[in-house]
Amino acid sequence: MPNADIASPTLGHQGSKKYKVVTLGCRTNQYEAQAYRDQLDAMGYKPAQGDESASICIVNTCSVTEAAARQSRHEIEKLGGSHPQAMLVVTGCAAEHYPEQFQAIPKVTHLISNKEKEELVAKVLPDEVAPEFAIRHFEAHTRAFVKVQDGCNSFCTYCIIPYVRGRSRSRTTEDIIKEVTGLISTGFKEIVLTGINIGDFNGGEGDNPVRLAELVRLIDNIPGIERLRLSSIDPDEVDDDLLDAIINGRHTCPSMHIVLQSGSNVILKRMNRKYTRQIFLDTVDRLLRANSSFTFTTDVIVGFPGESDEDFADTLAVVQQVGFAKVHVFPFSVRERTRAALFPHQVSGEIIKKRKQQLLRAVEKEALALRQQYVGKRMQVLLEGGDGEQAALMMGHTDNFLPVWVQGEGLSSNDIVEVIIRENRPDGLFGQL
Repeated sequence: MPNADIASPTLGHQGSKKYKVVTLGCRTNQYEAQAYRDQLDAMGYKPAQGDESASICIVNTCSVTEAAARQSRHEIEKLGGSHPQAMLVVTGCAAEHYPEQFQAIPKVTHLISNKEKEELVAKVLPDEVAPEFAIRHFEAHTRAFVKVQDGCNSFCTYCIIPYVRGRSRSRTTEDIIKEVTGLISTGFKEIVLTGINIGDFNGGEGDNPVRLAELVRLIDNIPGIERLRLSSIDPDEVDDDLLDAIINGRHTCPSMHIVLQSGSNVILKRMNRKYTRQIFLDTVDRLLRANSSFTFTTDVIVGFPGESDEDFADTLAVVQQVGFAKVHVFPFSVRERTRAALFPHQVSGEIIKKRKQQLLRAVEKEALALRQQYVGKRMQVLLEGGDGEQAALMMGHTDNFLPVWVQGEGLSSNDIVEVIIRENRPDGLFGQL
């Protein structure tokens, strides 16, 4: 998508340096949106509150499904109506996927391509000095996501991401360490390494590549870090070196989001995934043998073209065998420009809906059974909530990513507390100090 400066208005409400940033989709988008907020804060802008008029609005769009693209358009139109005098800047995968449609939305002043995302603020505010594109804190979160990689080389048949995000590329190790160190110094206890395909990370230069396992070890040794997690990764990318870095790290969490998508080898091959059902199960088994408390979350697509009842049964069987702590279930969504959009034997919406509900019921049952194993145990929980918030009941997560409601006096977000797990409820464990 070419960069499009549709208009170059002066800032509305002269002197009122207010902004709105809206993001949709993945953790990488969340990271980028936070970087925009931090840049604007450093330039003297303030977030618009309530009915305040913003002088610049940024929407970081998503196109992983058609529903996400529709929601992106809705958010842009909503901001355009609420802040008619503002610069309305649109970027992200939906805008990359449908540039003409998003450029035609009323009030949009700038369309910025994904490859120019890191220069967005500098491009739309050329008369001001924009600081480095990096995050210094993570608004409304107790864990900070740090983007280490962008783009993808996999070209799964259902996915538009390689076309709108480009080929895989990694940040330098030096920049990542600097950013993580800064986040820890501001009080973050948990860091999550994220990207479009973090298994491709290669932050070195020349003959000295720094792979993901080495990056994990470097961050694990930064003074002050309490927890370190990886975001989504494919099972074939969890090699022995990465497993060692996770299992033997001092602060690495015994939980990983390992992508399944389907439990059927037939469907995995049609998806152009680079692993099989057995590779997935072997990866889970290796981690569990190293640490029996290790837990897993995953993504599953239901209703991929040609998915038979037997294929779906294979997926159900994997869900029941692994016992995931959480599963993100996505109904198959046709994406233009992908090979799967042209595949025969598209599954009907009615069947997709039925399979999704069946899968969600199985996921809920297995997650409940997983959590039941921890009733009566002492566990450490990172409390989550707004900055400085105190309460007598607060949600948090254990290091192996089990949700826990904690009861006690004067609980504060971002504290790590030790609790006794008293009860297993449908919405998570219940613990007391």
